[in-house]
Amino acid sequence: MGKLAELLTHPSEAFSVLQLLWFRLPVHYQDLKSSPKSLQRCYELLNLTSRSFAAVIRELHPELRDAVMLFYLVLRALDTVEDDMTIDAKVKVPLLRSFDDKLNTTDWTFHDSKEKDKAVLEEFDVILAEYHKLKPQYQDIIKDITHKMGNGMADYILDDNFNHNGVQTVKDYDLYCHYVAGLVGEGLTQLMAQADFCDPKLNNEGYVRAESMGLFLQKTNIIRDYREDLDDGRSFWPKEIWSKYAEKLPQLKDADHREQALWCINDLVLNALGHVRHVLEYLARVNDPSSFNFCAIPQVMAVATLALVYNNPEVMHKNVKIRKGTTCQLILESRTMPGVVNIFRRYIREINHKSNVNDPNYLKIGIKCGEIEQFCESMYPSAPPPKDRKPRQPTETEVVIAARAPTDKATQRIIDEEKSNIRMVKLGLLLVVGGALYCLVAGAIGF
Repeated sequence: MGKLAELLTHPSEAFSVLQLLWFRLPVHYQDLKSSPKSLQRCYELLNLTSRSFAAVIRELHPELRDAVMLFYLVLRALDTVEDDMTIDAKVKVPLLRSFDDKLNTTDWTFHDSKEKDKAVLEEFDVILAEYHKLKPQYQDIIKDITHKMGNGMADYILDDNFNHNGVQTVKDYDLYCHYVAGLVGEGLTQLMAQADFCDPKLNNEGYVRAESMGLFLQKTNIIRDYREDLDDGRSFWPKEIWSKYAEKLPQLKDADHREQALWCINDLVLNALGHVRHVLEYLARVNDPSSFNFCAIPQVMAVATLALVYNNPEVMHKNVKIRKGTTCQLILESRTMPGVVNIFRRYIREINHKSNVNDPNYLKIGIKCGEIEQFCESMYPSAPPPKDRKPRQPTETEVVIAARAPTDKATQRIIDEEKSNIRMVKLGLLLVVGGALYCLVAGAIGF
């Protein structure tokens, strides 16, 4: 009833749910009926471990679909080992460091995990069967990222300071997020570059923008998950930031630290906003529509979540989430680059409007929001340039936006057709409701 009530009180979101479920056309359809049983089982494992990612992965271009799916499952298996506190460190650390070597085998499995996603380890031989069918260059990318991530995880397990005191500095914070999320962005960029689905520059610049893609997502999750992590005895908020507002991290959930807790949340949001420009630059350079959707959807969810947690005392007491209807709306709106930029503009303005003048970072947050809005304006100006403006060389951003314009326009035509269909549904519902009301009134007065 709670979700139904949300939709009834937000009718525009209700129609977004309807459009997503019945009118939105996937970029690519997937039919597994004639596929090998091992491939079918891999997609079943994908559904078991991540329904949200499964939906967008299934719609990827056939060239990359299986590679991205297997990349996800291999990293999910690695993460399951790292998360399992029942596995002794003497077993776990060597396993993490050598996990990439398991990709050279055909029948390796692991049956000593108690984690909820243990199926990916117990049926890893099924994953291997499909992994070895991938193009060699895709296999190499997955293996390289698995090696880097596995060793990073092992290093953190052996780091007593991290295990007892949590993340200390902002530099440590960035490094931790690099290992758990930045490397994923690096791997996905390499896969897209191999398939010629993105600007080659994304693969030849040290993965600066790809790193921000991962860090923006991970930092948003870390801010949101404060209470959940605290209850589990973990801490990922960097002490360099939270120590400005409390002597001990758990104090921030107490009533007498309410104002300091909000300032701390906002400070962390300010840190995350530092990645937004790179995120937008990255997305503008992804030219395959299905890959663009795959990359854009998590990012718009992240900026919406940041706006929700910003200056929100509920973060201290529960895991706050955006509404399901909002999620559907964002998926529909983020299919073109202009749509993505509009979403970021909307939520950046919301963050700025929620700011409190008493917040120590009030000016810094205002400046950062202004910088982001200014960059959005440079991508898609809200007004045409003055007629008397002197000719000049286009900026790199303008060149990138112009190059992707035909793809965005083609996608927008599909979106406009969907909206037209939804308008017809709205009109039909209005006629039905109006007719029902007319009958009720007519009956009441005796016509």
